[in-house]
Amino acid sequence: MLNKRKYQFWFATGSQDLYGEETLAVVADHSRIIVDELNKGGVLPFEIVLKPTLIDSGSIRRLFNEANNDQNCAGVITWMHTFSPGKSWIAGLQEYRKPLLHFHTQFNRDIPYQSINMDFMNTNQSAHGDREYGHIVSRMGIERKVIVGYWEDKRVQEQIASWMITAIGLVESRKLRLVRVGDNMRNVAVTEGDKVEAQIKFGWEIDAYNITDIAEYVDQVSESDIKDLVDVYYDSYEVLLEGRDEKEFRDHVAVQAAIELGFERFLVEKNYHAIVTNFEMLSGLKQLPGLAIQRLMSKGYGFGAEGDWKTAAMVRLMKLMTQDIKDAKGSSFMEDYTYSFTPGREGILQAHMLEVCPTIADGPIGIKVNPLSMGNREDPARLVFTSKPGRGVAVSLIDLGTRFRLLVNEVECLKQDTPMPKLPVASAFWRPEPNLHIGAEAWILAGGAHHTAFSYDLTAKQMCDWAEGMGIEAVLISKDTSIRELKNELKWNALAYR
Repeated sequence: MLNKRKYQFWFATGSQDLYGEETLAVVADHSRIIVDELNKGGVLPFEIVLKPTLIDSGSIRRLFNEANNDQNCAGVITWMHTFSPGKSWIAGLQEYRKPLLHFHTQFNRDIPYQSINMDFMNTNQSAHGDREYGHIVSRMGIERKVIVGYWEDKRVQEQIASWMITAIGLVESRKLRLVRVGDNMRNVAVTEGDKVEAQIKFGWEIDAYNITDIAEYVDQVSESDIKDLVDVYYDSYEVLLEGRDEKEFRDHVAVQAAIELGFERFLVEKNYHAIVTNFEMLSGLKQLPGLAIQRLMSKGYGFGAEGDWKTAAMVRLMKLMTQDIKDAKGSSFMEDYTYSFTPGREGILQAHMLEVCPTIADGPIGIKVNPLSMGNREDPARLVFTSKPGRGVAVSLIDLGTRFRLLVNEVECLKQDTPMPKLPVASAFWRPEPNLHIGAEAWILAGGAHHTAFSYDLTAKQMCDWAEGMGIEAVLISKDTSIRELKNELKWNALAYR
């Protein structure tokens, strides 16, 4: 489901013709060397494509519109090698609609003290040109990323790589299509939200179908296809009968195989990338989708329980943003369940009724069939495991009525050494930054949901950059968070984003 597009980022160098063709040739050569070396460095996850030097408003406008129309272009990196008049950029910037990086660097690392003259100064004046360009972008109120530093430094290249991943999230957001199977859980507030405003703000198409519409696809799955997929399950996971009759167990697992195949055929046929379900609305299904949803998430689909379309969309975007990360540790839908206040072991046990993505699993994954008090259906099959230890981010996109807020909490997943033999679901145990007491208080003060989209492979900076790129409020809970400062930030944000 994670259909990879060969994304590229364009490199646009600004200059002008005041200093003649010889200087422009130097500018073009320097730009070519920078781009070639960045591509060869092995740090960037995507290719940079060099574009001709831009010296007037016409060429700038053409380039930005070509970038808009190129399906493989995920963003433009701009750099002013010499002085470039800011007014030349207005028309192009007004029409540009993709992520923008202002790379404030220069070709030479050191000042050539013994030979420097005015020709050198005029040619190598990024300190001048980038400030002129930066002024006009700021005056126009255009959101962009600014990275400052020498282009050969690995730290700078890592910053560019990080921004590229965020840019993918921004571009892919405009293509995201989500299906709500049923509606939100009755009387629950945080899973609600303004779906029209979400499409305006994020580009998400959010449609609703009756559960019976998708149940028809499940009913049409052939017995042979179900058997083949159950065989895959049995080959891939540990079968944990725990005293249940083997045939009855397999029959329950087969129900989830039919749900997985039927749901996926529905999603593919209608071109949806994320899905929400609700245990209160299961007409036509024998079980609440469990193992089936877990498998769909592992393929790259977004998911949110109880109709939580905001979290489903964020899970999908996290999947897309991390698909090119080497040795990625995984992303998942998650829910806060219960606390440990044990001194030295404070944290939050994360799980859900069934639907946690197996990409975050640490060690073996088993299949269990257990009763579920919710949904009034037969015992559903699900994958059970514990999560990997490691650092990650948990995010909650919430609708405050007048605006969206993305709440980002840095967390550390701890190894789960104590068995929980009677817990028949997948789980994670994490400690929120800066600690459980401040982290939980900050989360509640900021209005965070009990559902989150979680990833080991994305950083808080990337997720905050995504929010800023979308023009929404981002609130970070990190090791530096204090409640007093957070309260002040929330008050300031209420004024800035109203």
